[in-house]
Amino acid sequence: MNINLIVVGKLKEDYLRNACAEYVKRLGRYGKTEIRELEECRLSDSPSANEIAAALKKEAVQIKKYAVGTVIPLCIEGKQLSSTELSDFIVSAGINGSSTISFIIGSSYGLDPEIKKMGSLKLSMSKMTFPHQLARVMLLEQIYRSFQIAEGGKYHK
Repeated sequence: MNINLIVVGKLKEDYLRNACAEYVKRLGRYGKTEIRELEECRLSDSPSANEIAAALKKEAVQIKKYAVGTVIPLCIEGKQLSSTELSDFIVSAGINGSSTISFIIGSSYGLDPEIKKMGSLKLSMSKMTFPHQLARVMLLEQIYRSFQIAEGGKYHK
């Protein structure tokens, strides 16, 4: 199974980059994991709804270039899953012939509706709000946990 993370924006802090690198390394035993960092559109200090919508559309053009296989956009209105349910979804995607799962994390303003429509599953991490950059680490950890659950590993307690 190949995991494709499509993320808008770059990680700025070393500790977050190191955490992501650790999970990508751990995921290496299950397949190829690739993180594609896309440029975030620059907005004014107080952007209008139209300015935000235009930026999301522009980001969507870039996202579509890399969104392959089973597409899972992360969004507030998405479904919240337990770690076991996410593991089951990933296993099921593989059984149904998908060799790649593309998880998409948008900018702090979210994702264009067109990207959300592409999703086999719209996923929400939580009802709580997390820093945009932390979401990447949390998602990689949950993907790793999913593979551990699927193989009966000891990581998931």
